[in-house]
Amino acid sequence: MSQEKASGRALPGPVKQTSGGRLPWRLEYDSSRIRTPWWTPFLSVALALLLCAVFIYANGMSPVTVYLKMFKGAFGTSFGITETLVKAIPLLLCGLGIAVAYRISVWNIGAEGQLTVGAMAATAVTIYFPNLPGFWSILLMLIFGVAAGAFWGLLTAIPKTHFGVNELITSLMLNYVALLALDYVVFGPWKDPKGFNMPGSPMFTAAQSLPVLGSTRLHIGLILAMVAVVIYYLMIRFTRWGYELRLIGANPTAARYAGIHISRHIIIVMLISGGLAGLAGMAEVSGVSHKLMQGISPGYGYTAIIVAWLAKLNPLGLVVTSVLFGGLIVGGFSVQTIGLPSSISEMLQGAILFFLIAGDMVARFRIRRGA
Repeated sequence: MSQEKASGRALPGPVKQTSGGRLPWRLEYDSSRIRTPWWTPFLSVALALLLCAVFIYANGMSPVTVYLKMFKGAFGTSFGITETLVKAIPLLLCGLGIAVAYRISVWNIGAEGQLTVGAMAATAVTIYFPNLPGFWSILLMLIFGVAAGAFWGLLTAIPKTHFGVNELITSLMLNYVALLALDYVVFGPWKDPKGFNMPGSPMFTAAQSLPVLGSTRLHIGLILAMVAVVIYYLMIRFTRWGYELRLIGANPTAARYAGIHISRHIIIVMLISGGLAGLAGMAEVSGVSHKLMQGISPGYGYTAIIVAWLAKLNPLGLVVTSVLFGGLIVGGFSVQTIGLPSSISEMLQGAILFFLIAGDMVARFRIRRGA
């Protein structure tokens, strides 16, 4: 038996013509194809809605009624819109940080932990510097939150660049370390003595809380997130650093031969990625909950992975998808009034991710005529 046959690969040779003189079709997998068609995200969302509609119908509900209820709950009232935007802020900041790392194929899935340590660092300012004036208190909380998230990202970058450790493993494990550290402080040294034995820090004062827009819960974290999106767009499109990131993402071998220091870029993007997630944690604890508590994030860091993937790392796409997923979260709460659990939004998120990954895989296949 020849070596080619033993390996299970077909031998190259002449292609037999079919009846009528036409050559047969063949299916090829193109592993070098990076870009996927522009319509893949839209098709993924549509297929996810159809798949989840089957489960909703099997539960005895009308999918149209459920989806309309979710849409009206998220976008049908001014309260729903503002709540959707409140949920979109951490998703946008974490998704933006993940997108920066994904630009050079660094798979940061540690935004959940980076958000958590950012919230903890911001709360530390209120614990140890309780009497700072409002401006300085918010500024110091912002600096501490970003720095903590960046440091948590650095803990993933250093093992990857110096020891070749897979960033998927380290970033995921660090999520659990951050969550356990959060449990320690809210059950231990930072526990509010006036909190009726509930795990959580003392409530923030007005000087320690982000200003809100009008009488809603929407805070200025939205402005910070939009500024970050604009900076991301300008840096990626019009700077040498952005060009180098795009080159590394497209062809790391060519980038290395061009003299680009890839390890240094990995460290930089992980600092930025973690810092943006840390900013999301600071905004969440100072602008929404006004105290550090167990479960400060309902999984924003993980949902942001889908946000970045669905947006194809596009700045405008990140804004749209973060609002979409914020609406899914708010809409999930609204369907509880008709007898469905709020976890329907998580089912939709998982289905969207499934079809996104499947779409990226299918897009690499080509149907060609035999030659």
